[in-house]
Amino acid sequence: MIPSQHPAAPVSEPASGLGLGIDAGGTQTRWALAAADGAILAEGSVGGLSALQMATPDGRQRLQATFGALAAAVLAHGRPMRAWAGLTGYSGADAEADQLLRGWLAGLLQLEPDAIRFGSDMEIAYRASFAPGQGYLVYAGTGSIGAFIDADGVFHRAGGRGVVLDDGGGGFWIAREAMRQIWRKEDEDPGAWRASPMARAVFEQVGGDDWSFSRRFIYGQERGAVGKLALAVAASADRDPNAAAILRAAGVELARLANALTNRFGARPVALAGRAAGLHPLIGAAMRDALAPGTPLTQAGGGAHCAAARMALTSSNNKTHP
Repeated sequence: MIPSQHPAAPVSEPASGLGLGIDAGGTQTRWALAAADGAILAEGSVGGLSALQMATPDGRQRLQATFGALAAAVLAHGRPMRAWAGLTGYSGADAEADQLLRGWLAGLLQLEPDAIRFGSDMEIAYRASFAPGQGYLVYAGTGSIGAFIDADGVFHRAGGRGVVLDDGGGGFWIAREAMRQIWRKEDEDPGAWRASPMARAVFEQVGGDDWSFSRRFIYGQERGAVGKLALAVAASADRDPNAAAILRAAGVELARLANALTNRFGARPVALAGRAAGLHPLIGAAMRDALAPGTPLTQAGGGAHCAAARMALTSSNNKTHP
């Protein structure tokens, strides 16, 4: 058992009136402090984290370390009154894990555990773009998902099943497609990578052109670290038609999520968000072309952590939402 880091005695609620919002993903965790009037007073980022890390002792230690870095950065600006945290991989189904998460973060922030609300990162990302019932969010980070919160507050999804099964169009998917194409070409024509801007960029990032480097990179790291390889694909897209084709295919995959929700719930505007979605204009352009005719598409600004900070200020109950 990892020792708890929360204080020995409860800490009274601070009079600051600040709300803390946290948007935790596989590659980056962003935070924001909002004043009582909703103005964002401070924001920043630390390393990525996932609720899935709770499954192993090593993962829990790394999650706690990230919480510690986040709390130190936040407290340099002020102690929040309440916090709303959206974590990738969070479902709220594991009561013991939820209690540990609350205890760790509450102790570091010097708050009561009930002052912290955990939920899905997609809930806060959706509310950063739409009010419930208003539209569909397609989010492409390390993974991908289509999200809809209806007028009754019920969350509906398309995709988001994890990078092993699918998550088409996300950063991990882009990285995997690039690696797959590169090594298939090497099977057919050893040394072909030298003529490919994408392959050269990928091999530079993984550390070398021998298969051992790629194997270690793909199978020896967490999904968020692998997803960062998509940056190399995007950087070479203007010089390598294979990289450009992968990014266009990613846009089509993301459009599939929006189209699935449209088929189920009717026509609504679509917002595209997430770091992978903004890697290259080809992704958004291909998605637009593949959407149902007449569907409005906007590129969201990625302010989910700010939306969560304002949600923390107005939150009247602290039950978790999957």
